[in-house]
Amino acid sequence: MSAADLIPVVAVVGATGTGKSELALDIAERHRSQGRRAEIVNADAMQLYRGMDIGTAKVPEFERRGIPHHLLDVLRVTDEASVAAYQRDARAAIADVTADGGVAVFVGGSGLYVSAVLFDLAFPGTDPVLREELEREHREHGPNVLLERLRSLDPEAAAVIDARNPRRLIRAVEIASRSDRVTPSLPSAPRSWRPAQVLHLRRDREQLVDALRVRAERMFADGLVDEVARLRDEGLEQGPTARAAIGYAQALQVLRGEVSTEQAVEATSIATRKYARRQVSWFKRYTDGDTTHVRTLDVTGAGTAELSELARRIVP
Repeated sequence: MSAADLIPVVAVVGATGTGKSELALDIAERHRSQGRRAEIVNADAMQLYRGMDIGTAKVPEFERRGIPHHLLDVLRVTDEASVAAYQRDARAAIADVTADGGVAVFVGGSGLYVSAVLFDLAFPGTDPVLREELEREHREHGPNVLLERLRSLDPEAAAVIDARNPRRLIRAVEIASRSDRVTPSLPSAPRSWRPAQVLHLRRDREQLVDALRVRAERMFADGLVDEVARLRDEGLEQGPTARAAIGYAQALQVLRGEVSTEQAVEATSIATRKYARRQVSWFKRYTDGDTTHVRTLDVTGAGTAELSELARRIVP
């Protein structure tokens, strides 16, 4: 690969359980073996939080192959994640890595966070009065009324929103209700922030469902409840974003004695499948843009060896 062929930003995106982290490491390692600086920038919203490791499938430090990772463990569980702040910080990290000819491998499955960095999206500020009114309406009437309003104002946002997450639903309606809004929904023809190669990983649905069920079981077997118990001592239940993370919300129910571990595993598996469907819906809208090139890669059945071979084809 010549310098003229090099695209400095490689985004590895797709649903949970498609092997994004492994492929991203392989790609970065290939570039580094050819003498280039290559570092990974995280695009998973929950991996921003310190201590949220098991339930987010965060790559342990000893498995990162000496490759620097950016935007992991930068928030406390009591902090509220902000996509606008993330956009600023992720773009700064990418700019630093690519400034001297390096390659930033941008990896994650949080659709809005990925899009906020790759594309020219802007985010409006908050309206405290409107926010308070929407919060009251949610308390009194539940999510369905707000969801219907969102459908009328911004059907695309309504199609991918998790209506069971009050914070996200209220924020989406707040944005859609403002006359001066700049919607964070992905436009039909988004403008690229800078040249990027997007690798969209897809797996057969049946295989993905099986993998997500095994993943949920492994999370709890590996000590998720103990991890959440430690994080609860650090204020997890007061965290507006972290406490709602898939797996963490269910583990909190176990600690409160509301459900059994088996019930929590099943609930986590179901929630993860629903989230994966939203991710698939989000990323399938990605198409080639002005300077963004999208490749959809079928990784059904791919294991470590197959992903490593895929990386060799991507970085010859």
